Amino acid sequence: MKLRSICGSLLLLLMFPGWLLAQTTAENTFSIRGSLLDEQNKPIPFGNIILFQESDSSLVRGTNSDEAGRFDLAAKPGEYFLKITMISYQEKIIPDVKVVNQHLLLGTLRLKPGTTLLGEVVVQGEKSQMELQLDKRVFNVGTDLSNIGGNAAEILDNVPSVSVDVEGNVSLRGSQNVRILVDGRPSGLTGISSPDALRQLQGNLIEKIEVITNPSSRYDAEGEVGIINIILKKEKNDGITGSFTATMGHPANYGGSFDINYRKKKMNLFSSYGINYRSRPGSGSSFQAFNRSDTIFSYTETSRRNRGGLSHNLRVGMDYYLNEKTILTGSILYRRSDGRNTSQFRYEDFDRYGDLVGTTLRDEREREPENNTEAALSFRREFQQEGRAFTADFKWIESDEDELSTFREGDPAGTRTLRQRSSNTEDERNLLFQADYVHPFGERGKWEAGVKSTARVLQNDFLVEQQEGDEGWTVLSAFDNNLIYRENIHAAYLMGGSQFEKFSLQAGLRGEFSDITTELPEVSQVNRRRYFNLFPSAHLSYELNKLQSLQLSYSYRLSRPGFRELLPFSGYSNARSLMTGNPDLNPEYTHSMEGGYLLNWESGSLLSSAYYRYRTGVIQRITIVDSVGFSRIYPVNLATENAYGLEFNLSSTLQSWWNLNANFNFYRAITEGFHQDRLLESDTYTWTSRVTSKMTFFRQLNFQAGLNYRGPRQIPQGRELAMYAIDLGLSKDVLKDKGTLTLSVQDLLNTRKRRVIIEEEGYYATSTFQWSARQVLLTFNYRLNRSKKEVRGREDMEENEPDN
Repeated sequence: MKLRSICGSLLLLLMFPGWLLAQTTAENTFSIRGSLLDEQNKPIPFGNIILFQESDSSLVRGTNSDEAGRFDLAAKPGEYFLKITMISYQEKIIPDVKVVNQHLLLGTLRLKPGTTLLGEVVVQGEKSQMELQLDKRVFNVGTDLSNIGGNAAEILDNVPSVSVDVEGNVSLRGSQNVRILVDGRPSGLTGISSPDALRQLQGNLIEKIEVITNPSSRYDAEGEVGIINIILKKEKNDGITGSFTATMGHPANYGGSFDINYRKKKMNLFSSYGINYRSRPGSGSSFQAFNRSDTIFSYTETSRRNRGGLSHNLRVGMDYYLNEKTILTGSILYRRSDGRNTSQFRYEDFDRYGDLVGTTLRDEREREPENNTEAALSFRREFQQEGRAFTADFKWIESDEDELSTFREGDPAGTRTLRQRSSNTEDERNLLFQADYVHPFGERGKWEAGVKSTARVLQNDFLVEQQEGDEGWTVLSAFDNNLIYRENIHAAYLMGGSQFEKFSLQAGLRGEFSDITTELPEVSQVNRRRYFNLFPSAHLSYELNKLQSLQLSYSYRLSRPGFRELLPFSGYSNARSLMTGNPDLNPEYTHSMEGGYLLNWESGSLLSSAYYRYRTGVIQRITIVDSVGFSRIYPVNLATENAYGLEFNLSSTLQSWWNLNANFNFYRAITEGFHQDRLLESDTYTWTSRVTSKMTFFRQLNFQAGLNYRGPRQIPQGRELAMYAIDLGLSKDVLKDKGTLTLSVQDLLNTRKRRVIIEEEGYYATSTFQWSARQVLLTFNYRLNRSKKEVRGREDMEENEPDN
């Protein structure tokens, strides 16, 4: 009864913000529904459907067809006509569209191939910045000016509910246990071995981001808070299409990219390439105090860093249509980066009275070459029965990365010098096979099943050597380790769903067998884990009316420790504060529940969500003082956690020239656990928010301002302080709308800094760290036989409508 009461209260809370508005908006509103197909009975996604009044040809509203070609327009009783436009298709007018006191079903509308140039089509729509689907939110990142010229990490940091910290770690709703995919599959581009990999992927190659906060059984159970899927660009129009992008910025950021697509008859060739040189300055400072019975000691640390180098991304592939229902796709992706990184540390040591007793300088020079190669083969077969399909996928990934560093340490006078060098080699191989089958039944039902197998091997070899004076190099035995990680996961799932009038129900069950081994050959230590888990999921939705709907979902998930979390040692830059891993980590398990209320109105939408997560075996990084002046930060399966929150996503057109998007996420997390007989707990209330305002001036100049904020929060050993950043963007179309110039500023006030306070018995530390300083970017994009799908606003569409 208590759970029912809580769920009921949450749903009332979610519905309240838009309830009164919905009552007036939903009255006497009906649907105009249909679907767009081409002459080969293939769906036409993202077609532009514009509704006009029959009496005076005034524009009422517009929409886009979804990926299945379906569209749905809300309209009050009256007489209208429809105009349908789509790139490379002839314009179609549907006259005598009469809405009485019921929904209007137009059925299938077929478009013929176009024979005129695209420039003659003057009424355009676009995919909005955020699209809401049954089980996910889709963000079309190209409409966000602050993303242009950026990389994948910066784009993710601009997606509502998602944040990327200064070290490159991605969080969803405040948790880093999120699964990141590329085109629905694991990829080395998402930082399997290194979080910095996301910064090497240029944003110009990304089409959209999918955020799935409560995945169904068809998805991997991996990821406590859900899945982020990065969709790369691939054009589907006939002929040659493409775009070219050049970027320059300060601090040094120079790059260029292109994506080219050629389609004719049964063959579709696609390719993309990006090259980029970056230099990212960063800085940090900290104060650490040690107060023990025998020693009182403190020191300050200031650091300056610069990370950069040259990177390349190349992708080529081909779709081959064996027949109208069968397609075979093959692609190869290669990424090469050659990082050149430097860092300088200055330590000032103080005695118990606060007097300076010594200063130490430490410099690092690092080379970081990395190669990542991926090959993918996909087969898709559709059947005569609509919606019935079989797909099979195979993927091979191989990557290698070296981190080769030299260190020089001594006093400012140079009277003593210590030389060190380290090597950190990471090699990975990943094989994946997956097959899925979907079978419709009845009028609105379907069931689906699938299997998946992955085999992954990672090897890490870490070594530190030291030289004092003119002596030879000596291996530091405490920093000589070799880790071999083997992971084999086999999964199968079955799920089904159907729609009953206003109710939609989907439920599934996924089974995963995990066989994971971590081995330290040099110390003859082997840790093997084999376990089988069942992961149920359920999704329920109810349509209150055409403008309002409710959703309720549940899933059971796990989060296996990442490769970096398992490494005994992963860096030696700051010898006084080591970031290490833990080969003995076990996975986390999560029960996740979420309720949502969606309200649509003529000029916008509001999605309200309430969620609850119960986690066991929670992995937390803790700080241990190994000796006076030296600390170690490493992860452990620390605790259980109860987390719940409220999230609101608003998208609204305030004026024909002004669009507003806002996200607000408030949550509470209660964490409690023990480590080495010490109670470590936290109870934090915090919130994150992003507000983006997009304005169009003079019908040609687009301006965007965005504010990101992350509130302070408690952690088991202390607290993290608030962080915020302001981004600005300005763009203008040139060369008869074939090109676009964009000027953007990321982190205008230079405030994107991580600030942490640690308080323990006998130990106190404060730190501030900024990964990258304020960035100014100028980007030029040129489109070849491709339209810019941008928001024109109601005035533009009215002005360009034909005379009747």
